[in-house]
Amino acid sequence: MSNNHLAQSQLTKMFFERLLVIIPLMFAMIFLPAGTFVYWEAWVYLIIFLIPIFISGIYWLKKDPELLERRMRRREKETEQKLIMKIFYLYFVLIFLLPGLDKRFEWSNVPFLVVIVADVLILLGYGLVFLVLRENRYACHTIEVEQEQKVVSSGTYAIIRHPMYLGVSLMFILTPLALGSYWAMIFLMFMIPGLAARIRNEESVLIKELKGYQEYMQKTKYRLIPGIW
Repeated sequence: MSNNHLAQSQLTKMFFERLLVIIPLMFAMIFLPAGTFVYWEAWVYLIIFLIPIFISGIYWLKKDPELLERRMRRREKETEQKLIMKIFYLYFVLIFLLPGLDKRFEWSNVPFLVVIVADVLILLGYGLVFLVLRENRYACHTIEVEQEQKVVSSGTYAIIRHPMYLGVSLMFILTPLALGSYWAMIFLMFMIPGLAARIRNEESVLIKELKGYQEYMQKTKYRLIPGIW
C-alpha cells in the first residue's frame, strides 16, 4: 500500500463532512417514518450513538490519524465482501426505518427498562470497539492486510479472534430495542448470516496474507462468542 496518507487538514475535513451526512440522514430515517419528534427512545439513542462517534473521531484525529484514515475507507476489494456489505447496508437502513413506523402505528410496547438496558449495552459495545482500536491500529472497515501489519493477540484478541465484530454486533443488534421496536428485530435474519459469512471470508484472507494468523487461530479458538463460536 502507498504511504501517501492524507494531510491532517484533509482528514479533518473528510471526518466532519461524513458527520454532516450521517447526522441528518439518521434523523431523517428515524423521525420521518415516526411522523413525530415526540420519540424519547430515538433522542436517547441518537445521543449515545452520535456523541461517541464525535468524541472518538476527535481523539483519533489527535492520537492516530492514520487509524482514522483506515477506518474511513469503505471500498472492499473482495468480491464476496462487496455482496456481504450490500446485505449489511440493507439491514442498517431497515433497523432505522421500521422502528419509526412502529412508533407511528404503535405496533410494539417495549418496556422502559428494556430500552435503557439496550442503550447501556450499545454503549458497552462502542466501548469495546474503542478498546479494540487501541489494541489494533490496523482494524478498518475493509478487509485488507498492510505490509507492516502484524497479528495482534493481546487484550480482547486473546479471548476471541474478532472482538470488534462483537462490539459492533452489540450496537446494531440492540438498536431496534433501543428505538422501542420488537418488529425491527426480525431483520436479524439478514445480519447474523451476513456477519458469519464476513468473518469466514476475512479469515481466509488473513490466513493467506497475514503471517502468523494460522498459528493465532490455533491459540485463540473462538471467533466471536467465547465457548460457542
